[in-house]
Amino acid sequence: MTSMLTRPIAPRPTTGEPIITLTDVGMTYPNGKVALLDVTVTILAGDFVFLVGPSGAGKSTFIRLLIREQVATSGRVVVAGQDLARMRRGQVPALRRRIGIVFQDFRLLPAKTVFENVAFALEVTGATRQEIRWRVPQLLSLVGLHEHDDHLPTQLSGGELQRVAIARALVHDPAMLIADEPTGNLDPVTSWEIIQLLIQINAMGTTVLMATHNQEIVNAMRRRVLALEHGTLVRDESGAAYEREY
Repeated sequence: MTSMLTRPIAPRPTTGEPIITLTDVGMTYPNGKVALLDVTVTILAGDFVFLVGPSGAGKSTFIRLLIREQVATSGRVVVAGQDLARMRRGQVPALRRRIGIVFQDFRLLPAKTVFENVAFALEVTGATRQEIRWRVPQLLSLVGLHEHDDHLPTQLSGGELQRVAIARALVHDPAMLIADEPTGNLDPVTSWEIIQLLIQINAMGTTVLMATHNQEIVNAMRRRVLALEHGTLVRDESGAAYEREY
């Protein structure tokens, strides 16, 4: 049988089935701060969705709930068919392998090369050397860094660092990619290059959820927009701009 780690990168069939469902979700922290309030939303497999809102609106909490870094205090969160409140601790790593995550600050290992940073995400889950030798070059080629595999993070530009982070997020062929402010540290031209890469990944069937403050990108893309304000979902609109248009 062909391993998930060794099969060629190919488009994923889109089913139109929900991959994320939040129903009346609330999140209140121990200090009494209400981060989310009665949020209900469904995201279908293969969708590309922007999550927007001012700082403190609840975007980070929304993402933490999806990867079960936190558990909602009320309501129901279902990801890839699994009710996260009912999930045992030992099941969480398998869930996170189905979700690729990219952060604003890249979070690469400074002493490891580009190849080693991507390979490490496979090594910690028990991949064989053969699988690593096959999978890592595939991913580096996908993100346009196949000629930089022996470079250290200090030798790369910000855009290249984010490309490495994206390759690392894709090592387990996740059904969904969560990008948390992936262009926040990049200049406008490089930001658009990263967006084009995310579009390519989405076109292969991977669901993309991108949290962002970048109004220009959201306005140009005209994809689905989820807008949070003070923990409340105030807008869920397809083909939308960053702000509501009247």
